[in-house]
Amino acid sequence: MSLPRYKITVLALAIGLATTFVGCSSNPKKEVVDKGPQSSEEVYIQKAEKALADGHYIDAAKNLEAIETYFPTGEYAQQAQLELMYAKFQQKEYESVITLADRFIRLNPQAANVDYAYYIRGVANMEQNYDGLMRYTSLKQSHRDVSYLKVAYQNFVDFVRRYPSSTYAVDAAQRMQYINTELAEAEINVARFNVKRKAWVAAIERAQWVIEHHPNAIQTPEALAIIAYSYDKLGDKATAQQYIDVLKLNYPNLVKADGSVNLRAAQKEASWVNRATLGLFGRDDTAKQKNSIAAPESIQKRSLSNRLSFGLLDKPEKEEK
Repeated sequence: MSLPRYKITVLALAIGLATTFVGCSSNPKKEVVDKGPQSSEEVYIQKAEKALADGHYIDAAKNLEAIETYFPTGEYAQQAQLELMYAKFQQKEYESVITLADRFIRLNPQAANVDYAYYIRGVANMEQNYDGLMRYTSLKQSHRDVSYLKVAYQNFVDFVRRYPSSTYAVDAAQRMQYINTELAEAEINVARFNVKRKAWVAAIERAQWVIEHHPNAIQTPEALAIIAYSYDKLGDKATAQQYIDVLKLNYPNLVKADGSVNLRAAQKEASWVNRATLGLFGRDDTAKQKNSIAAPESIQKRSLSNRLSFGLLDKPEKEEK
């Protein structure tokens, strides 16, 4: 019994395609052969710094990685490692930045510029907390997971303790202040939720944590108000009155004329614009700084003519021999 002609044609095409795919899959992949350095260490660093100056961070990273690979003990090895952290940060590869910083700190604990590794590690952890689409879809970052912020805060504490006179110390201190506010907001947000569900003891514990661990945060007045309000609801009028007296002395606008706590007034720490736009507008100025980062000193101190001339002109004094 013979097949119809059209079926024979379809069968032939199917066999032909199958043979083609099998043939392609059986061809071994060409091995990538490392041909070694294609330039000198000086040329690689010059190309990298020009790429950094032009904002071409992928090209910069390739040249800096070449120095790491082919000149691991060269004159520009440590500089390349630090600038690679910066290039990776600009590409939002924060995990890579942290890995590079940890390795640099471990292998070069006495290096002149090791403070930058400590600094950028904290900034990278800070940015990981804000990375991704959720950055634009939540009222406040602090109302989500803040684990990376806690790690970043400890990174900055370690950095400032070790290098209080560092070029990056002021920026780190400002970031710590911002993180402190975010962590306090995370705690006070849970306290608000506990107030809504009338879990008075849980609300007191969260608000008390803010007062004890974030005493200078802007959420302190609300924390005091929540404690006073919750103790009043628990029937502990004496303790509630103690906190109300503190509010009268420091934040009189949070106490009503009848002596009760004005909890609604205490919760107005965010502008109505911020609430209406899901946190996209009406932010504090401190929130803007977390998107920027200081560059390594090797980049900061190089003039435009120095960069464009591949380091031949206007050399920084520290590099002149």
